[in-house]
Amino acid sequence: MYGAPCWVNLATRDLPAAREFYTAVLGWTFRSASHEDNYLIAFLDDTPVAGLVDASAAIGGPLAWTPYFAVPDLGSAAGNAQDRGGMVAVGPLGVAHGRAAIAADPQGARFGMWQGRAPASWHPRHGGPPARLDLHTRDAFAAAMYYGELFDWENEDSECCSVEYEQETVVVRSCRHVIGTLYSGSAEQPPDPRVTTWWEVTFYVVDPEAARSAAGGAGAHSPDRLHPDAADVRLTDPSGAPFSVRKLR
Repeated sequence: MYGAPCWVNLATRDLPAAREFYTAVLGWTFRSASHEDNYLIAFLDDTPVAGLVDASAAIGGPLAWTPYFAVPDLGSAAGNAQDRGGMVAVGPLGVAHGRAAIAADPQGARFGMWQGRAPASWHPRHGGPPARLDLHTRDAFAAAMYYGELFDWENEDSECCSVEYEQETVVVRSCRHVIGTLYSGSAEQPPDPRVTTWWEVTFYVVDPEAARSAAGGAGAHSPDRLHPDAADVRLTDPSGAPFSVRKLR
């Protein structure tokens, strides 16, 4: 589904350590992608969830989780990303099964774009993706305009996503599932230039507290702005990459 998140990828300095960590914390199993030992596909109950790549073989970007959005034409999308005030840091490049690029929005948050085959498990019609994305940004309205125009959200002819404003948060849904939010604080306050902009990746788990314990017990709780009765647990992996876990409903 074009315009929707289609994958998340982690670049890490120590692939064996990352594999051990995510196996213990999230219960993932791993398989090498094709014949590449420096790229692993993570599975949960035989469902592909994410990719882990050795930083030396990554196409670019920080040592962090990076979300990828599906596009029909990567060259055109890369041009549009720059024309609308963002930048393309890496690519477009041909990789296994498709083409990819790493970009940054006008406020500096990094994201990926992907043209090619994507796992069906990430399609919203298959019960919702295995993770959700939350953009921490300085100006949620400006960010919604940027990503909405870039990925054709809310176009009458698009089957991708709907965008709504709820409790000072921009909520992006597809097939009734919340696939992401964009948040910058109170709409009555001016944008804060000190805010670090980034896409937070949150994985769904059966027991967030068990995941926190397996990660060393140092996770921080973060209340859900849309659902006060829920809370994420923010964790950090051995390479310092932040991510969150949320109870599977």
